[in-house]
Amino acid sequence: MTQTVVYEVKVMFGDCDPAGIVFFPNFSKWMDASSLNFFMACGVPPWRELAKTTGIIGTPLLEINTKFMRPATYGETLQIHTSVEEWRDKTFVHRHVVKRGDEVLCEGREVRAFCVRLPESPEGPERIKAVPVPADILALCR
Repeated sequence: MTQTVVYEVKVMFGDCDPAGIVFFPNFSKWMDASSLNFFMACGVPPWRELAKTTGIIGTPLLEINTKFMRPATYGETLQIHTSVEEWRDKTFVHRHVVKRGDEVLCEGREVRAFCVRLPESPEGPERIKAVPVPADILALCR
């Protein structure tokens, strides 16, 4: 069983479209922030620190799915409940449930991978590759 971590967001005026409802990409932005917050709350060191000690630079997004059920608007406080739905060899599925109190507004799933940088290659220095989910991180998050 994995932990569930709650990340809180205050909806600002600039998060909304002209109709006064949250512009849909902002939910993705908040889920992305909640993904990082999940690992930090579980005791995983910041990515910058892990890059120095293990080479892991983060968990890039590979796939996203979002289902919207209710709108949100300026001035509201939302809670993003984040957990790992499934651990795979090199990837995992983050589940996000965005709530306003007890009311579910949105559900999202992200497939992410733990990645390291490849040594400089003919394709350029910015190449990365997925690595197996580290056992110590898995232990912290369960």
